[in-house]
Amino acid sequence: MNVAVKLQPDRTSWSDERLVSECLKGSEQAWCALIDKYKNLIYSIPVKLGMYEDAPEIFQAVCVDLLTDLPKLRESRALPKWLMQICYHKCLQHRRKSDNQIPPQDNDDLPFTDDSLLPENMLSHLQQEQLVRDAVSELSPRCERLVRMLFFENPPRPYQDIAKKLDLATGSIGFIRGRCLSKLRKQLEKMGF
Repeated sequence: MNVAVKLQPDRTSWSDERLVSECLKGSEQAWCALIDKYKNLIYSIPVKLGMYEDAPEIFQAVCVDLLTDLPKLRESRALPKWLMQICYHKCLQHRRKSDNQIPPQDNDDLPFTDDSLLPENMLSHLQQEQLVRDAVSELSPRCERLVRMLFFENPPRPYQDIAKKLDLATGSIGFIRGRCLSKLRKQLEKMGF
């Protein structure tokens, strides 16, 4: 059986308050944990806006803003929403730059037209998605890996591959999946989902 050895505490489970505090003190590990915790959230915004090819560039721009502007964040609890807003604005800026190169009729179906605030329905969906990611990261390492392999990968992995990767019997995946999803549901309820 594979046993993962943790050499240091899992910083992705740190609260945002602690991550922000440690980042502001200059902790490289905290910065890595902060980016790791929110990388999917940041990438999801340009993807939702259909900006697939631009997502890596937008991600980098958001990380630069995070690095330079984090001291300006008034409330650590607002970090996810702040990141969503920054990312949305970066998407708008990037779109404006590329508008000069795209004929107007190709740009008519864009889901955003003004640079004020992230649309409320998109904000709500992004917050829910981040809540699910946070809840999954609170699961035991085996459950977290199983849930990620089953539901976060595209295309989905066959049970045989998952069983081999986790050193489990193929027939036990369904049972373990059920237990892990039950724990996830409880965690989501605890987080107010």
